Amino acid sequence: MITSVLVANRGEIACRIVRTCRELGIRTVAVHSDADREALHTRVADTAVRLPGAAPADTYLRGDLIVKAALAAGADAVHPGYGFLSENAGFARAVRDAGLVWIGPPPEAIEAMASKTRAKELMGVEPLRDVTEADLPVLVKAAAGGGGRGMRVVRRLADLEGERDAARAEAASAFGDGEVFIEPYVEGGRHVEVQVLADTHGTVWALGTRDCSLQRRHQKVIEEAPAPGLPARLTGELHALAVRAARAVGYVGAGTVEFLVAGERAHFLEMNTRLQVEHPVTEAVFGLDLVAEQIRVAEGRPLAEEPPPARGHAVEARLYAEDPAHDWAPQTGRLHRLAVPGGVRLDTGCTDGDDIGVHYDPMLAKVVAHAPTRAEAVRKLASALDRAVIHGPVTNRDLLVRSLRHEEFTRARMDTGFYDRHLPGLTEPAPDPHAPLAAALADAHGRSRFGGWRNVPSQPQVKRYAMAGEEHEVRYRHTREGLTADGVRVVHADAALVILDVDGVRRRYEVSRYGDRVYAGATALTALPRFPAPTAQHAPGSLLAPMPGTVVRVAEGLAEGAAVEAGQPLLWLEAMKMQHRITAPVTGVLSTLHAATGQQVEPGALLAVVEETPQGRGELRGRPETTRTLPTT
Repeated sequence: MITSVLVANRGEIACRIVRTCRELGIRTVAVHSDADREALHTRVADTAVRLPGAAPADTYLRGDLIVKAALAAGADAVHPGYGFLSENAGFARAVRDAGLVWIGPPPEAIEAMASKTRAKELMGVEPLRDVTEADLPVLVKAAAGGGGRGMRVVRRLADLEGERDAARAEAASAFGDGEVFIEPYVEGGRHVEVQVLADTHGTVWALGTRDCSLQRRHQKVIEEAPAPGLPARLTGELHALAVRAARAVGYVGAGTVEFLVAGERAHFLEMNTRLQVEHPVTEAVFGLDLVAEQIRVAEGRPLAEEPPPARGHAVEARLYAEDPAHDWAPQTGRLHRLAVPGGVRLDTGCTDGDDIGVHYDPMLAKVVAHAPTRAEAVRKLASALDRAVIHGPVTNRDLLVRSLRHEEFTRARMDTGFYDRHLPGLTEPAPDPHAPLAAALADAHGRSRFGGWRNVPSQPQVKRYAMAGEEHEVRYRHTREGLTADGVRVVHADAALVILDVDGVRRRYEVSRYGDRVYAGATALTALPRFPAPTAQHAPGSLLAPMPGTVVRVAEGLAEGAAVEAGQPLLWLEAMKMQHRITAPVTGVLSTLHAATGQQVEPGALLAVVEETPQGRGELRGRPETTRTLPTT
């Protein structure tokens, strides 16, 4: 019987595993890097062991250190979660060789399926060898690991070699294995998967289907169970193929078999030999705790002959610290507050006051809604996200709400190209025009209450805020009746709550302030000084770091004085396991190069300057391209 589990992971999944272990009466051990020393998963576990360093390669990918930590802490089992070493057969063997219980499939099954090339061969699918124009578009894909790292869509033969090299580098960095392969890229398909659960007694469950078609760069954003609108025949075929795959490798534990569905045809993609990020939607529909089932299976207990019946529909949204409107750039900073209304499930690895850093995936939380019907579950999830309070880094919350309410999604007609078609509309700014006034009134109340200056009824007050990239100036007055402003009626105003009557409609704004960052309702604002200070000036053609990160590569042969073309890749910046390609904004000459491989930079740091030549006149500021294609976990 398992009495103590070391969780070989971090963040949300580590917290989620700890929660189930606690319910089962099992003690838990967390491991953490130096960057995670105060992370939530270290606080909720019974014991925490330090892994010196910050980079994944030095910490969460060091199987030897993790096994040593398990033994030192007295754990008798290891749960790998997802990502990192969860699909590493060598780590699974090391755990077993140390006399510990491995809560996962046999190493042989991991080896057979964790390499996507071998998995395809096992299922009778051959990768492309010699790519021709007729094969395009194709997908270059890492053979090891998951999470979409090391994946590139190639539409021109001329790009194939460069994209293959980039995929190899990213895969080697993420998984320690740079092997990649090429397969046809099917456009307009749906990403559908089957959750399997197998015991050591020969029973294999196919726990329904999930649709994970809403993806950005091959990382899932919204998932649901069951996959809507699948014909019964196709559902049965997917279940049969998933069970076949599990039996073919003697699978034990929880795993997922993924398919691309085009029309009524299913194309095998891969088998993930671990728990998936989106497993909560299956749990909700089947009334199961898959982590608890994994532990029972690892203890040798048999599954029932048949799984429990499915009920209702569940939808999950991944809340990320990222800016979808600016190339999905990951965001960092202090998460001041994260509060989601009740009635939905919230799985998170962070809490109020935590700092979101540069070293790991930017997912803040998963929000899951379950209801009798799909329409009810979608509406419930959209409403919870819409009413959530999120103060801190920019997130994809608005994108999630708009996606859930988009007609193509509500009618279950989405496919994996959803964001390619709809991203501009889904990220169009929609600032609340009255939010700056609400912020100003709350600030005025706070200052007048605590002193510092005298109210002058005849003197209008002016405040300036930045909102959605634009400056807004608001005016209000102090009168004997209270605060007033043109065009609205101030119903109530204090430092935390402002209620405005606009054309007979009452608008309520809860206001919070963190330094110069102000939140009025769901609108984020930056308070601007009354008299702006001079700002640092940068030469035209300056390339500034879009986020904190590490320079991992400088283009070969690049030096000051080199001629460059607009759009030419110059630098690669890595942050949160993503590589961002910084390109030349114009055609010209590289006059300044400050960046060097291995250098850590802060947002706004000057990396290089390209002086425009007459034939290259045009846009002076280029946007960095995110070259990592993100997880399909």
